[in-house]
Order: sequence, then structure tokens, then C-alpha cells
Amino acid sequence: MTGESAVRPGFPALAPGRVHRWGGAALLVVRRCGPYRPPPLSRAERRVLEALPAWRRAEWARGRLLAKRLVGDALAVPPGEVEVLPRDDGSPRVVVGGVPMTAVHVSISHTARHVAAALAPDPVGVDLCGTASAAAVRRVADHVLSPGELPLVAAGGAEAVVAAWALKEAAVKADRSSVFGAAPRGVALLGLRPPVLGGRRRAMVWRADDTVLALVLAHRQAGRPSRQTCVGAPCPGG
Repeated sequence: MTGESAVRPGFPALAPGRVHRWGGAALLVVRRCGPYRPPPLSRAERRVLEALPAWRRAEWARGRLLAKRLVGDALAVPPGEVEVLPRDDGSPRVVVGGVPMTAVHVSISHTARHVAAALAPDPVGVDLCGTASAAAVRRVADHVLSPGELPLVAAGGAEAVVAAWALKEAAVKADRSSVFGAAPRGVALLGLRPPVLGGRRRAMVWRADDTVLALVLAHRQAGRPSRQTCVGAPCPGG
């Protein structure tokens, strides 16, 4: 083995197309290639879909299909009874039979080649970032990483760089915050292998094909309201 991939062992592989479980969360990632069958969308979901730009519609619907599958499996209900609708801040919320499921949290992520969804009883964030985007992430590293965190990715190769971004993005999704502004710097990245974040967060990173996938679970503090701000950005260049 030569080059960046030889610097350190890679993250564990995650097989696309199967539901994986970690830390009480369910996680599903699929490839975007091949035939696509639109999911059964409710009237409210179709209104959201029709308001999106044409180029966003397929990936939005694919992500909801995965989330509906996870919720249906977890609650033993037909996926057609599940709605995944946006909150005011853009983060997804789950409704089953017209009833909001406040104890069910979902998160969705897309790249050009993959779509992922995660479900958990605690606030959850999932993020995908392709290793081809490593150069783009490096250009914005000073925005998302503190000076003390930069050494964690300096010699770690492309996987380490995009994993750091994905962990930060997944964490701010779980917080219902934004990757823009100061929020990413507020998430302390203490380690990559294994991934360790500051605060009451648990994290894991996998590799699916040429894409890194980060999952973050955050315990909500009692009496602390969720932040109503826009949710994070896609992986740079992905």
C-alpha cells in the first residue's frame, strides 16, 4: 500500500443497502446508481418536494425513502404511514398517522454517489463526505477546525480530512444548528481513530466505498430548548 491510504488503517467498512445498528441507532446507506423508484409520499411531502429545485428532488425523495424505511421497521408500521417533514429550521421530523413522533429522531445526508439516513431515540446527526472532496475540505479547515484539532488531520490522509468534516457536520445536525458560523468550532474533536467528540456526544465513523460516513448521537440537556437555525451544508465539493 502506498500514498495517503498507507498512513493509517482506514475506517471500518459499512456495506451499502443493509440496516446497521450502533449505540441504539439504526443506519442505512445506499448507492445512488441504478433504477430509482420514488417513495410513496404524502400530500404534505409532495408539497415540499414540488417546492424544491428540479435538481434537488430526486436526492430529497431518496433520503426520505430511507428514513421512512427505518421508521417503519422501528415502529412496526407501513412506511406509507410515515411522513418525514421539515421543521422550521429545515431539520427532518417524523409524523406517523398524523401524530408527531417526538421521541424518534432522524437525520439524512447525500453525496453525488450515496444517500444515508439514521434513526435514534436521542438527537442524531449523519453526514457523508467523499474522499475526493479532501482538497475542498482542506481549504475550509480553518473554519471548522480549531488550531488544536488541525494536527489530528495533518498527517491522516484524505479519509482523516473528510472524517473530521463529517463528524463536525453530523454533530451540528444533531444539535439542530448550522455548519456556518461558530457552531463547528464549538464541537470539540478529541480523536479520529476512534472518533471522540467533546460534550455529551457519542460518535462513529465508517467507510462506504470511497465515502466516509459519520454518525453522532447527542443527549439533549434537560430544560434546554432546541436551536431553531438552519441546518448544515453539504460536504464541500460533494
